[in-house]
Amino acid sequence: MGSTIAEKILGAHAGSGPARAGDVIVAGVDFAMLHDARASNALKRIAEFGAAHLPFAARTAFVLDHYSPPPHQEAANIHREMRAFAGRHGVVFYDVGDGICHQVLPEGGHFTCGDLVTGTDTHSTTYGAFNAFGTGVEGTDLSAVLMTGKLWFRVPETIRVDLEGRLQPGVWAKDLTLHMLGRLGAEGANYRAIEYAGPAVAAMDIDDRMTLSNHAAELGAKAALLEADQKTIAWLKARGAREPRPVRADADARYCERFEIDVAALPPQVARKHRIDDVVGVHDVKNQRINFALIGTCTNGRLDDIRQAAAILKGRQIAKGVRMIVTPASRNVYLQAAREGLVEALTAAGASVEAAGCGTCVNITGHLITGDGDVVISSANRNFKGRLGNDNSEIYVGSAATVAASALTGLITDPRSVPGGEWRPISKAA
Repeated sequence: MGSTIAEKILGAHAGSGPARAGDVIVAGVDFAMLHDARASNALKRIAEFGAAHLPFAARTAFVLDHYSPPPHQEAANIHREMRAFAGRHGVVFYDVGDGICHQVLPEGGHFTCGDLVTGTDTHSTTYGAFNAFGTGVEGTDLSAVLMTGKLWFRVPETIRVDLEGRLQPGVWAKDLTLHMLGRLGAEGANYRAIEYAGPAVAAMDIDDRMTLSNHAAELGAKAALLEADQKTIAWLKARGAREPRPVRADADARYCERFEIDVAALPPQVARKHRIDDVVGVHDVKNQRINFALIGTCTNGRLDDIRQAAAILKGRQIAKGVRMIVTPASRNVYLQAAREGLVEALTAAGASVEAAGCGTCVNITGHLITGDGDVVISSANRNFKGRLGNDNSEIYVGSAATVAASALTGLITDPRSVPGGEWRPISKAA
């Protein structure tokens, strides 16, 4: 019997050859990440163990992205502790404003195809876009990785999703992931890996592929893996990653579930207030008035997302009474957006472009506190009640294009109905 991508990567890192779904293994990790919202617990555990030498420190990144900038004294002190710890032990370090963990790790070339990557965030599934097994762990798990370079795993079952056709202009991977949530339900893939394959994946550029893997966290997935192709390899090579070790599933691999989606028939999707899996076509909510628009987060704060927004808003003004925030996923994304004139276009349209970080998404920094009755359209990954600091506001989720089109009109709007809404990047390798 053949093996899935997840089984092959985990088995190889356990030194046992392909593992089988349900096996419990101890595997060597290739790279690890600890962000500031989970750092306190991890560093306490290391201190309790009295570990003076951390052999895995050089292959671990500390990222200050959630408390960015720190909103209170406690967060600022956590940052001080992380800076000092990283300096003592030689940990890779990303400071406030450098960007969101799931963007700076691949940008920094810290892993490659076939790797096993752990991070203290559920959206560590993002790394599967690069044919790596990326998964979220807790701070105590990360402390074990820092001390030993190893961690235990239960090998997940895998759902195979074949994406046929090609996304139409104005429709993005965000819409596809929302469709998946509507189909399977939040946590519908709990502790399972997802393999995405097919011509629709091959047609996507890297930014969209990262969205595809990232949003699998809302499905409860342990990992969300894509096969590597020339786009993947060229992107990683351009950023100094190690030689790739691409992993493909066997033709006779065993899956717990398998289905096809014809993405060519998919319209823009929107998740309605309070539930990320209450998903409908954009036309079902097209008359919903909004007060706030948010583009950013680890899911949709990349360069192509900002380009989508600028294509719609350049030379125009957002609707009266609508506020809009754009948060790039990293400093590099911000700089490239500035070089391309995207920051100027969005600012002139009435949006506020902020420094890279997670604070707006989870309302840690208090930059985006909604008022009673406010309605938000967001490209973030979650829309739980109270997510933006107020139980009496409502959050709808859509693609960056849908958010920008809605900001332009003041109503949730199909991006294909406005000029620029069908923008599509010229396919490129790196």
